[in-house]
Order: sequence, then C-alpha cells, then structure tokens
Amino acid sequence: MPYLIILFFVIIFIILVSCIKIVPQAQAYVIERLGAYQGTWSVGFHIKAPIFDRVARKVNLKEQVADFPPQPVITKDNVTMRIDTVVFYQITDPKLFTYGVENPMMAIENLTATTLRNIIGDLELDQTLTSRETINTKMRAALDIATDPWGIKVNRVELKNIIPPAEIQNAMEKQMKAERERREAVTRAEGEKKASILSAEGEKESAILRAQADKESAILRAEAEKEKMIREAEGQAEAILKVQQANADGIRMLKEAGADEAVLKMKSLEAFEKVADGKATTILIPSELQGIASVAAAFKETVSK
Repeated sequence: MPYLIILFFVIIFIILVSCIKIVPQAQAYVIERLGAYQGTWSVGFHIKAPIFDRVARKVNLKEQVADFPPQPVITKDNVTMRIDTVVFYQITDPKLFTYGVENPMMAIENLTATTLRNIIGDLELDQTLTSRETINTKMRAALDIATDPWGIKVNRVELKNIIPPAEIQNAMEKQMKAERERREAVTRAEGEKKASILSAEGEKESAILRAQADKESAILRAEAEKEKMIREAEGQAEAILKVQQANADGIRMLKEAGADEAVLKMKSLEAFEKVADGKATTILIPSELQGIASVAAAFKETVSK
C-alpha cells in the first residue's frame, strides 16, 4: 500500500512537471485545449492544464531562408531556362501559420515557381539576364501578398542562378569574346593614337627648342662678329691716332730744336708717304711742298748711284 501511494505522488509530480513550459527567445507555442485553439505563448514561463492542453506547434519567429531548387521557365521569346530562387521570410502570426495552410514551405515553393513563370513569361532573354532587381522586387511583392493570410511576411527574394540552355551559353560566350576583342582593339587604337599625338607633340616641341637654340646661337655669333669688328675698328683708329700723334710730336720736336722750314716740309712729305703706305696710286702734294719734293727725289737718286 505505501508503494502505491509513492507511485501515485511520483506520477502526479511527473504530470505537473510536464505541464510547466518555458518558451525560449524568438519562439512561440501554439496551445490547443481539447483540440481547439487556446492561445499563443510568448517568451517566458507558462503552465498548461494537464491532459486537456497540449502544445500544437512550436513556431520559430526568426527570419528564415528557403533555398528552392532550379525551376524551368520559358521567356517571351521561347527560350527555356532554369532559375533557382532564395526566399527570406519571417513568421509574424503563429496562429495563422499553424492553421492557415497545411504545409507552408511547400506552399511557398509552389507559389514561388508559379510567380516566377508568370514574370519571366513577359520578358525576353536579354531582359531576364539584365533585370534581376526588377524580377526580385515583383516576386517579393507578389509572395508577400499571397503569404499574408498564412502569417508569413516575405522580406526578400533573390534569383540565385539563371541557367540558360547550352547553345545559348555558347552564343553568349562567343558574343562576350567578340566584345572583349572589340574593346581590346579600341583600347589599342586609342593607345596608338595617344602615342602618335604625344610623339608629334614631342617632335614639335623639339623643333621649337632647336629653332630657339639656333636663333640664340645666331644672335650670339652676330654679337661676337659685331664686337670683333668694333674692336678691330677701335684698334685701327687707335693705331692711326698714335701714328699721327707720333708725327705731330716729331714735328713739334723739330720746331723746338730750331729746324728750318725745309726740314719741316721734308718731314711732312715723309708723313704723306706713310699715309699712302704704298697702296695709294695718287697723292696730292701742296704746291709749296712740290719743289722740296723734287729736290728730295734728286738727292735720293744721287745717293743711290
């Protein structure tokens, strides 16, 4: 009998412990009583009625990611391709999520596939490949509206991969190769053009510098020649001045020594002879010196004999 009492209390204790529930962060428990919805437990400590209450579903309130396999779609220009999508969603109403649809994830996957086919069917191949952001926005809006009665909010939809047919891929690769070659040719031509321009500018600059150097050199040569001629003229003028000065000094000395007029006239003739320097063909002699000149010539002939 005591063992039965102990067993009874142990069973009661186990039942009470099982009725105690602690809901962790970012989760919610949907509670049913006798099969009907009783309420939703949020984070914290809770006690349910034994036997009558049960946890119908534990709902994760975090943002979740659903990666769906590639789905075949047909574009407006009848090109079949495969596209896989990634859906970011979050459960906002645990009750609607529990009772709104039988299998929420399967429902989202099928809804994603049909929505994607509808959107891609209105686009051509090139638009499909270049309009990812537009497709993502349209899909997110359509899925968010459709999943709202299920207590699900779709935050983002991304096209993970777009896989066109093999022949389309080959054509695209050839087109990309041709485009790269065209860009390479354009870049090379632009480089050669710039090089030619720079070379021409360099030659022009070099020619200008050479012309300036030649001009400066010619100016310097002309200035040097001018300086030379000036110095030669100054030298000749100085030499003539010194000769004339010497003659004047000699005549002055003869006068001071008391030389007669005939001697002075002879000295004047010698001065005329030096001035001629053997280069002049005609010498004009004053009349008063002509007689003396005749005497001097006769005297030189006599001495030479």
